[in-house]
Amino acid sequence: MKRLTRAVIILFLAAFISAPALAAPEDEPGFMAMSGDLLLARPLGIAITAIGAAVFVVSLPFTALGGSIDRSADTLVAGPAAETFMRCLGCKTSRHFRGAY
Repeated sequence: MKRLTRAVIILFLAAFISAPALAAPEDEPGFMAMSGDLLLARPLGIAITAIGAAVFVVSLPFTALGGSIDRSADTLVAGPAAETFMRCLGCKTSRHFRGAY
């Protein structure tokens, strides 16, 4: 029983120690990542940006009364637009900070 417990502890410690190695920056995206991004993610991002823009326009009178137009525009329109148009083809994150576009 002690051997099993010791083996499990060593396994968990090894997993936690090697976790930063697995979180290394991504390499250049391959053919499948770029193809999937071009054919699936980008059209979906354009649709989400358009839906967010429509929701923003509908909610504009209410957000104006609440004084949160900037936050609403950033969440509903600018965020999805940045992920759609400012991200490299096949990359998982945009590497742009919020409000920098």
